[in-house]
Amino acid sequence: MLQHIIKYSLLCLCITGSFTVYSQVVESDSTKNEKLQLDSIFLAEFEEVKSKQRTKILHAEPLYIDLIRDLGARKGEKEWNLGAGMTDKSGFDEYEILVEYEWAPIDRLGFEIELPITLFSTRGELSPNLERPSNRIESLKLATQWSFLVSEKIKTTLALGYIHEFEFVDLNRLGGADLFKGNIYNPFLIAAKRWGSNYHTLIYTGPRIVKEFNQRRELAYELHSNFHYMIPGTRNFIGLEFNKEFHHNEFIGVLRPQMRVGLAENLMVGIVTGIPISGQDRSMSSFVRIIYEPGFKTFH
Repeated sequence: MLQHIIKYSLLCLCITGSFTVYSQVVESDSTKNEKLQLDSIFLAEFEEVKSKQRTKILHAEPLYIDLIRDLGARKGEKEWNLGAGMTDKSGFDEYEILVEYEWAPIDRLGFEIELPITLFSTRGELSPNLERPSNRIESLKLATQWSFLVSEKIKTTLALGYIHEFEFVDLNRLGGADLFKGNIYNPFLIAAKRWGSNYHTLIYTGPRIVKEFNQRRELAYELHSNFHYMIPGTRNFIGLEFNKEFHHNEFIGVLRPQMRVGLAENLMVGIVTGIPISGQDRSMSSFVRIIYEPGFKTFH
């Protein structure tokens, strides 16, 4: 009798365990299918080609060195950005603020106007061998970007762009004879690819030439690589931006883990941490970008 009870109990446990495992598998498959379905709806909505529109691929845009406009931009798109960051320097803090407006007057061509500002704050007594830099409006930055290849088949976009910066003199010298102190020339190439529905890679590269008046020009080369995972059915993502610069035989590298979260259909916030891995001035930094796209709407 006891043996029968034990056998019956074991049989019940096996059946219960099998049912539990089966339920978990079904639930897991159901969740996976739901995410895939939500992703498909979102991508179809975002990339849908309406009358007289051209193909556009959804790519994750880096948050620190951002793009001039969405890759494959469509006519009428526009966006406001407000950014603020802080870097811990030796003896003082550096604060950066930027305001930018970008828009697409025609398909696949974007323009941007940006005003970056840098302010410095001393922490206590500054060492005699250190000098705190002057506060300044860095430049008037004008930029353009053209997506010359948009491939729906391989989910890839290639773009060429150019940034021109008119460098301002320091704030304490404004009002003098000179308003500008030089120019910065920065042509660049962008290559972006989406792998499946959620994984994104992007390379942004090009030379930057600084030419101040009555000074020799300085040449640096930038190579920024990015990897992002976009949360299914949203434009939210987590990722890593790796900023690299080669200047005067010196390699300057900064890792920037980041995340972007949608607060509304047309309002997002991006949070970035800067972790230096090489270069003379190795300092941790933080950066926040608020992104507002008037008129943007999905699932309508």
